[in-house]
Amino acid sequence: MQKLRAFAVIATGLFTLAGCNFGFGDKSKPTTPPPQSGLEQRPANDKCVAGKRPAVGTDLAQLQAVFPNLTFNQPLAMVQAPNSNERWYMAEKPGRVLAFANTAATTQTTPFIDLTAQVDDRSEGGLLGIAFHPDYAANGYVFLSYTSSDSGGANFRSVIARFTANAVRTALDTSTELVLMTVAQPYDNHNGGGIAFGPDGFLYIGFGDGGSGGDPQNHGQDSGTLLGAMLRVDVNVGSSELASGLRYKIPSGNPFNGSPICINGSCPNQINKASRCSGSGCPEIFAWGLRNPWRWSFDRLTGDLWAGDVGQNAWEEVDLIQVGKNYGWNCYEGSHVYTPSCASMPNLVMPITDYDRNVGTSITGGYVYRGSAIPALTGTYLFADFGSGKILGLSDPKGAATRNELTTTPMSGIAAFAQDSDGEVYAINLYSGKIFKFAPGTKVATPGFPQKLSDTGCAAGTDPKEVTSGMIPFDVNSPLWSDGADKKRWLALPDNTTINIDSSHDWTLPPGSILRKDFYLDSKIVETRLLAHHTDGDWAGYSYEWNADQSDADLLADSKSVVIGTHTWYYPSGSDCLRCHTIAAGRSLGPETAQLNRDYTYPTTGKIGNQVFTFSSIGLFDAALSASPANLPALAAPDDASKALTARAYLHANCSHCHRPGGPGRGEIDLRYDVAFNAMGVCNKLPDTGDLGVVDARVFSPGVPEKSLVSLRMHTTDVTTRMPPLARNRVDEAGAALIDAWIRSVASCG
Repeated sequence: MQKLRAFAVIATGLFTLAGCNFGFGDKSKPTTPPPQSGLEQRPANDKCVAGKRPAVGTDLAQLQAVFPNLTFNQPLAMVQAPNSNERWYMAEKPGRVLAFANTAATTQTTPFIDLTAQVDDRSEGGLLGIAFHPDYAANGYVFLSYTSSDSGGANFRSVIARFTANAVRTALDTSTELVLMTVAQPYDNHNGGGIAFGPDGFLYIGFGDGGSGGDPQNHGQDSGTLLGAMLRVDVNVGSSELASGLRYKIPSGNPFNGSPICINGSCPNQINKASRCSGSGCPEIFAWGLRNPWRWSFDRLTGDLWAGDVGQNAWEEVDLIQVGKNYGWNCYEGSHVYTPSCASMPNLVMPITDYDRNVGTSITGGYVYRGSAIPALTGTYLFADFGSGKILGLSDPKGAATRNELTTTPMSGIAAFAQDSDGEVYAINLYSGKIFKFAPGTKVATPGFPQKLSDTGCAAGTDPKEVTSGMIPFDVNSPLWSDGADKKRWLALPDNTTINIDSSHDWTLPPGSILRKDFYLDSKIVETRLLAHHTDGDWAGYSYEWNADQSDADLLADSKSVVIGTHTWYYPSGSDCLRCHTIAAGRSLGPETAQLNRDYTYPTTGKIGNQVFTFSSIGLFDAALSASPANLPALAAPDDASKALTARAYLHANCSHCHRPGGPGRGEIDLRYDVAFNAMGVCNKLPDTGDLGVVDARVFSPGVPEKSLVSLRMHTTDVTTRMPPLARNRVDEAGAALIDAWIRSVASCG
């Protein structure tokens, strides 16, 4: 059983938690002896090296980087003007739209409009959508969807507005803004925000349920609010109508046509849901019962409207959105009952397909492929999972609707897709700010990653449980909980390469590096994982299952669960590995100063040495250490009774790879060890992904772990609500107790 680690700021001997200082004793302690190196020299390594990432089998498609000279700041939507393929227009989350030439060698962008002064881009908000009027060449109209708020952040709301371009169509004039509608947003997530003109010439607008997990106000099933719905409005309003205050008209085919136009997102006198509109629902609604239609599009051939609707805790779904239909949220999540009391409601529409957490965590809707570059994909609905990075396709979506994983290269962070005038499809990565284009898949001419651990170069030929001589063992101060397994770790760097340590003490491993981790249950090795930084820049994870006689281990093609003794052991897929080894955390999690700043006994020399000092002394770093290990951050070792224990180290090791700036964890939560308590974004924060049925639940409720989701999610093994979300079939009782004690020790957010 793994013991708990704890964080200590060794340099000062003090640790601050929620405004309280915990001393580690008298500062006038004896002089710390100089650190020692546990190794005499760097071992040569020409065997355990990651080359270019191999493909496995035949990909149906691949993503190729395009516009390599451009990088955007949190890009969310990319479109072309109608009947023109000369330029692209990219909407960035903070509030800018940039234009750039549609040529591969383009090196610059030009500002099209800058709304950063009025956009509130907190959490899932920002500049979320852009749509050119079908007659843009004549009228210069461009419509934007963004979130805004009053001074101090009050009255968070979605805004749909029209802007007019200058005469030469090179920029939008901010003074021409005409607000069509504002929709009050009760929370800063599930805001939707996508907009597009349909083949009927009307403007479609997608809004989520307004946030707070589980849609407790049932916006999805309330046709008296614009939340949780797809809207359709006619923006072709004449000058006299505009002068009278009319901003849009209602198409005759909308299901609630004839009801009063909704004001600021809800029917008149409907703010507290005390009464209904005089009609049966908001006339702007085209369809409803949606949780968060984050990205959606029209099939350019058939006109069908396809949406990726983001799930709550368990199921993501693809929907064919049709007029007057109710898509079931929050009675159903995907095709599965979510609220039993309304599960028998008639006329609910089930999704075309849905998928669970074994596939991914947050769907990003795409486009039906109508290009010519990949004939095999014609008519396939392309989409992705933001969290797992899987690129997926739904072939024959209106028929057999078969879901396939299109490429073996996952790319987490795909927040949007785009389609050019030729029907070719692009993917936009929020994390990297880069653009990728779908291209034909390639048949593999060389073998894939070795199928046997003994063939990887990272295992001794005589006994694969042993490593090759070029691998360096290490241990961490605070390990990730792995269902009680014991673990051994090694690092392999290619010869003549070095590690970079940044100002926050995170380590960047050079291309070609491989991390090996062995897992033991009851002293028996059950799994070996390799995390490889391939020489083409990609990271990939590989899971090997040990055979019964312990002679070798086989590479797994996908995830699986196996009962081993009293354990249910989960073997992750390659995409599972990258769900935890996130881009935001630098992919490699253990190798960082605070984790490796500790003594270790090196088997090859028998010497005890500080790991960070040892790595430096044998030339593994590209620069000298910024300070002595005694003055560098460290997570306290589990057997170091002189250091105060803290839950912050546990959260850092188990949760911060997702819950940090730029990470895939939902909401603006930062669980890194060195973030001040009041900057973590947890105290008294309302939950974003459900309250688990607990009245007045918070992410962190001071003094009350029973109302704190950071504790409650640790105490369950339910796959839809547990944290960490993967490979966690047992509750870490000691870890949960540590978190509970921490919560009880904090009296208030102040």
